[in-house]
Amino acid sequence: MSVQERKERERADRERLIVATARELAEQQGWDAVTTRRLAERIEYSQPVLYSHFRGKREIIGAVALEGAAELAVTLRAATSGAPAAEGPRARVSALAHAYLDFAGRHPAVYDAMFQLDGGLPFAHEDTPQPLKDGFAALLETLAEVAGDGVDPGLFTEVFWASLHGLATLTRAGRLPRAEAARRTELLVDRLAAFPANA
Repeated sequence: MSVQERKERERADRERLIVATARELAEQQGWDAVTTRRLAERIEYSQPVLYSHFRGKREIIGAVALEGAAELAVTLRAATSGAPAAEGPRARVSALAHAYLDFAGRHPAVYDAMFQLDGGLPFAHEDTPQPLKDGFAALLETLAEVAGDGVDPGLFTEVFWASLHGLATLTRAGRLPRAEAARRTELLVDRLAAFPANA
């Protein structure tokens, strides 16, 4: 391994450590607790080293968002591919909805980085980063088959995603009772994806 390759690998390792530490701190104490000073202390590098990787907290949030989007895509695809094929599209849509909401509930700081905080990432744009596009594609792959005749699959996916996001954020904020979360999700699946109730 050349000196240059070793330096690049060390740089990539430091970057992963910064992002992992930011995630951990945000999940434990919230994003307000994530500062370059605290990150530098935790990873035992100087603040200038952090700034050589990220210009500030906004870019760190963006890096966490991209990592989270990639993880969400994998989670959604695993859930839908694991749904019983004999139960048809409804089982896949239900698995997708539950997996999405479970991800949002288990990783609130990552979810906030993806959809609530300014990480400097463009959404729904030509230069949207690939992990964000892939996260949307993981939704579209399943939802396109139930969009309905004459309905644009991308637009339908946006509406379904917005509904899931609303359920995730309102439940987490205590605005919706957690006890009804599963029933609420199934109602969304049945009505928005046009499946008869209890199909």
